[in-house]
Amino acid sequence: MRCLIADDLHPVFLEGMACSGLDWHYLPALSRSEFLMEITDAQILVIRSRFAIDADVIRAAPKLRIIARAGAGLDGIDVEFAESRGIKVLHAAEGNAAAVAEHAIGLMLGLLARIPEADRAIRSGIWDREGFRGKELGNRCVGLIGYGNMGPAVARRLQAFGCRIIAYDKYRSDWPDAFSERVGEDVIQKEADIISLHVPLTSETRGMINADYLRNCRPGLILINTSRGPVLNPEGLERLLDSGRLAGLGLDVFPEEPLFKKNISYSEEILKLIIRPDVLSTPHVAGWTTESYEKISLVLLQKILSLSPASEE
Repeated sequence: MRCLIADDLHPVFLEGMACSGLDWHYLPALSRSEFLMEITDAQILVIRSRFAIDADVIRAAPKLRIIARAGAGLDGIDVEFAESRGIKVLHAAEGNAAAVAEHAIGLMLGLLARIPEADRAIRSGIWDREGFRGKELGNRCVGLIGYGNMGPAVARRLQAFGCRIIAYDKYRSDWPDAFSERVGEDVIQKEADIISLHVPLTSETRGMINADYLRNCRPGLILINTSRGPVLNPEGLERLLDSGRLAGLGLDVFPEEPLFKKNISYSEEILKLIIRPDVLSTPHVAGWTTESYEKISLVLLQKILSLSPASEE
């Protein structure tokens, strides 16, 4: 089977492909026009984020049998169209679940203990112990929305803090487990002190968390988003922070990325949010650790090889 690798991947993936017996081609610097030519004969496509794999791209690859994304989300791939043509779509969410979980908890701790604010004060020559009195994570009820790969990874780690952990997932029915209580979404809104989002971006989840939703949550809520930016509608969040209805916001993802790029028309709401002391932001790096880079490649390699034995033509 001919495998086109059209994005940068960890060397461990390439080492595995070299031993696979597959006809593989590592071409991470292709232009879009070159990519569309190379994909014509590909049976396996390995991609990260360089190109959107839409219906036009899929039509240009009549032999394609597997699309494998080196990452957690599939929002850059027209999964429905691919599957309608008998193409298997793979991803590697298991590979960065630990990284995302640690980052989400880091955002919680940073906001509760006011670590970034205190650090900036120290750098400015200000010593204010009382002004930066923090709060403890262990006293909080944490609600997880989405309980696929990332949610359970967060729940396992939060147990060490002594939190009460509640979780909601519309599509899973094979739990609760030892790490969280399975509850309805209304219970998340009523009882969670912290809500952490772990859902994929779909037509259903786009904008599912908005100001109206948050007004029905417990006052003083901390909201963490390490899933996808468009899941959270930023309109009205500044007013909720001003009123204390929201106590803090941890954002690793944004409606349009990257921020500050000239052709990105990011909203005024986002610009106002990211300069606030009660908002902690990072540039979509929750799942982007040294370790996860390797683990994602290993997970994806194993999935590809399980579906494409070298002897198959």
